[in-house]
Formats: sequence, structure tokens, C-alpha cells
Amino acid sequence: MRRIFIALLIFTICDTAWSQVQTPRQLFPGLFEAVQLSDIFPDNKTFVDATAKRDPVLIIKDYQEQKDKPGFDLKQFVTDNFWIPGSPTNVFKTDISAGVRKHIDTLWQVLYRKHDTVSKYSSLLPVPYDFIVPGGRFRETYYWDSYFTMLGLQESHQTQIIKNMIGNFAYLIDKYGFIPNGIRTYYLTRSQPPFFSMMIDLLAKDEGEQVILKYQPELVKEYAFWMRGAEKLKPGQAYRNSVKMPGGETLNRYWDESDKPREESFKKDVNAEKLTKQKPGDFYRNVRAAAESGWDFSTRWMDTTGKLETIQTTFIVPVDLNCLLYHLELSIAKTYKLQGDALHYRLYLTKAMLRKKAILKYSWNERNGWFMDYNWKTKRQTPNMTLAGMYPLEFKIADGKQAAKVVSNLETKFLKSGGLITTLQRSGQQWDSPNAWAPLQYISIEGLNNYHQDTLARSIVTRWVQNNINVFNSTGKLMEKYNVIDTGIKAGGGEYPLQDGFGWTNGILLNLLNHYHIDQP
Repeated sequence: MRRIFIALLIFTICDTAWSQVQTPRQLFPGLFEAVQLSDIFPDNKTFVDATAKRDPVLIIKDYQEQKDKPGFDLKQFVTDNFWIPGSPTNVFKTDISAGVRKHIDTLWQVLYRKHDTVSKYSSLLPVPYDFIVPGGRFRETYYWDSYFTMLGLQESHQTQIIKNMIGNFAYLIDKYGFIPNGIRTYYLTRSQPPFFSMMIDLLAKDEGEQVILKYQPELVKEYAFWMRGAEKLKPGQAYRNSVKMPGGETLNRYWDESDKPREESFKKDVNAEKLTKQKPGDFYRNVRAAAESGWDFSTRWMDTTGKLETIQTTFIVPVDLNCLLYHLELSIAKTYKLQGDALHYRLYLTKAMLRKKAILKYSWNERNGWFMDYNWKTKRQTPNMTLAGMYPLEFKIADGKQAAKVVSNLETKFLKSGGLITTLQRSGQQWDSPNAWAPLQYISIEGLNNYHQDTLARSIVTRWVQNNINVFNSTGKLMEKYNVIDTGIKAGGGEYPLQDGFGWTNGILLNLLNHYHIDQP
């Protein structure tokens, strides 16, 4: 009872902490909507990342006084009152002839950010340590991106930066009760795929397994965040991130505390809502939940038409999310085992085993030979095969026969000349064919290695690395995503232009170059 009380107290404190933070829409009522619904900035993220030059109350007072006067220039008002984010003044110039390894090594410096330069009027959340950003329009730390970036930082012997970033995430958990999507005020309503325990595993390779004990409190708190309200649910019910399955098992879904348009994509969300048959709040929450998944957007979350207005993310129990929470449960169990606490070790180990059993029950599709997502509303699996189906191999949940079928389908349906496509659907959404993303290549490769499928793993590595290198040699850039079918064409789709930088691409490319001893300069 005392443990439950403490957990509830922690959440009350954390909920208060994040609910007291004001976002740009809350700070600049009226002005925010006017700017975001205009075409002053092609990307809605620009304004929410802008920094007020003075007290927001004074800016709004002036706006209200001036906005209806003849000749009022909204763009001029914004540029007078805000520092607008843009490209750094010391624009980085690529030296292609120096090779991709040198390029990545230099990019760690380009993507490095000081923690103590946050203005009190910025939407950036303060953190205690310096960090790495993905690049392009992504000017802040992102949760799941960071794990894959760390894979390369480890190859570059940048252990201190890895420790810094993990330290920032631990700080965020302690302050807000969870790790937000990114370190911005407008991301404080949702998290992202929970890779925190995987990050600690990575650090343990350098620091030893005992390092996990340092972060036990934060691991437990993050788990509590994902499991809020689960104990009160009946089969067929869901609350926040928790779902009670038809058989009484507890699994998880993506969710967002807000049912309003995303501030960073305000106009797109408002326009898309006009096309949906859903209630506005339901639609916005489904869009936001997809943003929590990191797969924004994909037919994975939609009906067979693949149209955004049909999005139903909150109905879906994703196989990848539940594999990650299985790992989190095992990680917490491990901390108690290292402490000699047999009672709590068995408690969390049992949670993990029950989740594994439920994943196999609800996600395995014998006919397709693939692990699928599950729609808890319709009580059936979703129809789309996606690379999320490789997570049960990454976390060694699949048995040998299941893995063999997955491997066969991966090779025949997903493997293309430049790597693995994300889904089998061409919808125009960026997390669909023909696009491919570094994190899913890495998860798939690691999953294959777990089941001794070395030849196929190496084939994927070779194709993906060559695709990355070819684009680098022609553009001088490493991209956020790649076209793996028409490798001479840039990847498309999405809500914003193709980004270069790019944290997770750099990290995974360097990891693969080193681990597979690929002779690239």
C-alpha cells in the first residue's frame, strides 16, 4: 500500500510539473493561431521554436492593440518580437573526398548543443547536460532518435555524451514522470517508443552491468507512466497507454494527453480534421498518438484507404511498443536481481513473461508468417504487414519456427535494392513504401542475428550502407530517410521537406561500417 501511495504521489507531483508549463499556443493566444494558419512560415514548427524577445504578456498586449489597424503586417510583427530559428551562421560544408567516416565524426560537433543556453521565453525544456540533436528542423533532443544516435557515438568513443543524454532523460523522468517526445514544451503531452532501458544496456557495454542500478528509480517511474490505470481496467477497456485485452492480459498502446491540433503541425491538423468523420478531439488524439509512435504517418494506423482522416492509432496495440515494454520489465527485474531483492525480481520477471505470452497470442499471424499489430476495438489483427513485425526477433520473443517464417517473408516481401521497405503499401505517407528508415534496418538486422540469419543480415547491411554512401557521394549529406526501391530518387512524403544531418542515420551507419568491417573511407 505504501508503494502505491508513493507512486501516486510521484505522479501527482509530475503531472503538476508538466501542466504548469505553458506552450506557445497558451502563451500567445490569438497570435499563435494567426501565424500558424497563415503562410508566413511554410513549416509550423518554425514559430513554436521561435524565441520571444521580451515578456509574452507584453507581446500579446501589443498584438491586440495593433492587429486590427490598417496596414498591420503580421510577419513584420513576428520578426520584430521573436528570434526566428534558421540555419546556423557557420553553415557546415561537406568534404565528400574526406569520406563518410570523417563526415560523421565532424557532424557530432555540428549536432552538439550546449545545455545552458535556453532562454526563459523559449519552448525548449531546460536539461542539465549537453546533448546531440538529429539535425535539420529537429533542433532539440528527441527520445527514440537518441538511442540510435548513441550507437554511433559509442563507435566514436563518445561515452561522456551518451552519459549526458541518459542523464538528461533521467532528469526528465524525475521532473515530469516520463520522457517527452522531444525537449519542447509542446511535446509534454506524450512520450515516444521507450528506449531508455536499451540506452542503459548500451552504456553498460562501456561501464559494466552495475550501471543499471543507478537508473533503477527512473526505470520504475517510466514503467509506471506507461502502465497508469491498468489495474482498474476490465477486458475491452483502455485508459491512457494501457489496454486490457479480451483474455484479461494487459498490453499497451500509444496515447497523448491532448485532444487538440499539434502546435508544431497546427494548420495541417486543422485542415485534415475537416475531412474526417471522427469527432475533432478523437481525430487529433489519434494523430498525436501516431506522433508518439514515431511512425508519423503510416497506413499502419489507418484503414485500407491509407487516408489520414481514417487514422485510428488509439485502437491499435502495437507489437513494437509491447516488445520495448517487455525489455523494460526485464531491465527492472535485473536491477532487483543485482540488489538481491528476490521478491521484486520475481514480480517484474513475471510481468515480462506474461507480456511475452500476450504478444505471441495477439500479434503472431500464422497464415501471414508475421507479427502484426492488434485492434482492441475490433478484436482482430490489423491487415498491414510492417517492419514493426521484426521487434519480436530483436527481443528474442519469437520461437524458431516463427522466426523462420518471418525471415522468409522479410526476404521476399521487404528486401529491396537499397534496404528494407517500411510497409508494403505505397500511400504517400513517409512511413510507407518506398521509404526506409535507419532504426528499422538496425532492429531487423539485429533480430536476424539473434536467430543466426547472418547471410540475410549482411545482405541488408550491404544494400543499406551502399544506399547511404551513394546518396552521400552525390549530395554530401546523410538523410533522415531513404528510398530503397528507386535509389536514385530522394525519399518523399511526410509533413516537411527531407531532412539532412541526421542523428540516427549517422549512428547506425557508423555502427554497421565498424561491426561488418566494411571498407569505406
